[in-house]
Formats: sequence, structure tokens, C-alpha cells
Amino acid sequence: MTNTSLAPIAGAEVKNAAFWGHDGKALASFYATALGWTLTQTYGDSAAMISDGTTSYVFYTAEDFQAPNWPEDELVLHLDLGFDDVQAAEQNLLAAGATKPDHQPGGSHWTVLLDPSGQPFCISSNDAW
Repeated sequence: MTNTSLAPIAGAEVKNAAFWGHDGKALASFYATALGWTLTQTYGDSAAMISDGTTSYVFYTAEDFQAPNWPEDELVLHLDLGFDDVQAAEQNLLAAGATKPDHQPGGSHWTVLLDPSGQPFCISSNDAW
């Protein structure tokens, strides 16, 4: 439901998003590799931040983290990553610790992978966007 009586707030930008997994620092390292971003800060053994210089992601360790049982479980958040060379990206992401589930609902439009904490994300061609 959209509230049409509110005016948009000028100048709003997403600057940071937070994610939880079994190992926040390892997850930060994975996504830094996946996105070509830089690990910019660590917070002890439990969290790390990556950034491209404009947007940051923080990855936290959650001791009781449970990956969704996808596709049965609904997802709280989902990332779609675009690449110039999707096949090379898939190979690199798998080598970096992603896995490829059997369930692939995207056909030739996108590929679902699971990050090292078991959370699904999709990859597709930059041209698809």
C-alpha cells in the first residue's frame, strides 16, 4: 500500500545496508570479491564493512544464523548483481565460495547462486537492466 499523501524526501540515497550470516568477515570478503569493492573496516572478529566509495555494506556474524530454506522460505532481502561477462562471473563466484542450487527459475535471464552463508542472490547480464 502506497501513501500518496506524503511528498518524496529530496536527496535520499541508500548509503549502507547490513547483512547477517555465519561469519560476517568471511561474507564481507566474499562480496568484496564479487563486487570488486574494498574491505574498508573490521569490527573485531564479528563484522566487516565493504564499500565502492559511495555505498557500504556491513556484514555481521550471527551465532544463531539460519540460512533460508530457499525456495520454500520467503526471503527478507535479495541481491541482483549484474556483470558484463556472466559466465566468467559465475565461475569466479563459485571459486570464491558460492554454490549453485538445482532450482533455477530464471531460465536464460538470470542464475541463482547461494552466498557462503546460504543466502540466495542472482546474477545476470548488465545489459538485462
